[in-house]
Amino acid sequence: MRGNSLIFEGAKIAHLLTNTFTLYTMLGVYYTLVNKETVDTMTTNHKETSKNLLQLWGDNTPHKATSFLSQDYKNHQMPDAGHGTSCESLKEWQDLVTEFHQGFSDVKLKILLQVAEGDYVCTRWRVTGTHTGKFMQYEPTGKTGTWTGTHTDRYENNKMVESWVDWDKYSFLEQLGLLN
Repeated sequence: MRGNSLIFEGAKIAHLLTNTFTLYTMLGVYYTLVNKETVDTMTTNHKETSKNLLQLWGDNTPHKATSFLSQDYKNHQMPDAGHGTSCESLKEWQDLVTEFHQGFSDVKLKILLQVAEGDYVCTRWRVTGTHTGKFMQYEPTGKTGTWTGTHTDRYENNKMVESWVDWDKYSFLEQLGLLN
């Protein structure tokens, strides 16, 4: 009889351990799903913010960007539209967008692809505009150009803190007839 009692007690302990393991497993899966959901939501928000920033460029409303850009925001232009490369502050970036719209009309910007991982979002885009006013050192040509580029944004504390912009300056200058 004592042997049966030990078997019964052993079965109860095994059942308890199995249920405890199942509970921990379920909690682990829930924790993983909740964290994944948080990361997915954060990534979706970052992608939307990156898209909004580019749309502000297309819409000539850079002043609206202050709600999601860090006050210490840096925008690396590689290449810079004028010459070389540059690192623009938030104010300098806003001025650049305004100057761009003084030189170009009928600006259309299209998002071609977005990829996000962690605190980074990379967006491939295409811009079309007609060169109707002076932009940097370039006098208006009246020509319409289309060029592509990639914008990589980095986030900290749900604010965009830095961007790297690589774009096809050669096509931009060629289509506008500005190459020597």
